[in-house]
Amino acid sequence: MTDRAFAVVRAGALTTVQDLGRPGHAHLGVPRSGVLDPRSARLVNRLVGNAESSAVLETTLNGCAVRPRCAVTVAVGGAHCQVTVDGRPAAWGAPVRVAADSVLEAGPALRGVRAYLAFAGGIAVDPVLGSRSTDLLSGLGPAPLADGAVLPLGRPAGPPARVDGGIPWPAPPAELVLRVRLGPRADWFTDAALHMLARAAYRVSSASNRIGLRTEGPALERAVTGELPSEGMVLGAVQVPPDGRPVVFLADHPTTGGYPVVAVVDARDLPAAAQAAPGTPVRFVVIR
Repeated sequence: MTDRAFAVVRAGALTTVQDLGRPGHAHLGVPRSGVLDPRSARLVNRLVGNAESSAVLETTLNGCAVRPRCAVTVAVGGAHCQVTVDGRPAAWGAPVRVAADSVLEAGPALRGVRAYLAFAGGIAVDPVLGSRSTDLLSGLGPAPLADGAVLPLGRPAGPPARVDGGIPWPAPPAELVLRVRLGPRADWFTDAALHMLARAAYRVSSASNRIGLRTEGPALERAVTGELPSEGMVLGAVQVPPDGRPVVFLADHPTTGGYPVVAVVDARDLPAAAQAAPGTPVRFVVIR
């Protein structure tokens, strides 16, 4: 087999095709989607000679295994994990040449949550609205990976990077610190609730996903108990559902929602949220 494609040997808990997303379509009800940890995705693409916007695989917690049908250079980064080729150890965070019909496996995350696999030439599934990203909420893009699926690869655009020293991979957070600006519905909460948001200890819930990072901790008390008409939502919005526990909207978030948004996370802090494992402490820091 010499065609430029790879077969999925082990899909893992949730492995999807992602690139930098499809921003600019919220008015059509389409989320931006895309990689949750853009810094790691850009790095693995650079390692194999791709443009930073090329499509990669994003795994969740327990990795995946693939069998290229042609010789291809692959890089695995993001969440730290064991990488093997045909069962033999291979480099993490560096270009790896994989022969045709060999099996490359990214194992379970040892630190962090989401690993990224870049293939020289990128994953060449058909784009939808300018992006190859899987959107779990709207169903756009390719389906999440399943065992036996075959995905096409593009032609390499340049040589793999030379790795002569350490790569500045961001470490997963021991504590997830999220800077937030209050609003637009902060006035729907009591002063005590706003004080609690800025002072209380929360943790990442195991119910978190690509749509939102859910938290466990004290409930935020509402000052206004009425219904809120559905309104536009943005990346990083901290929405408070009826149970009072904040939810931070991530890449596959809905474009509208009917629960009040108490604050919005600074976009610079969202990549760390992608690598915060369940149980990680969360602290909200109010900025002006």
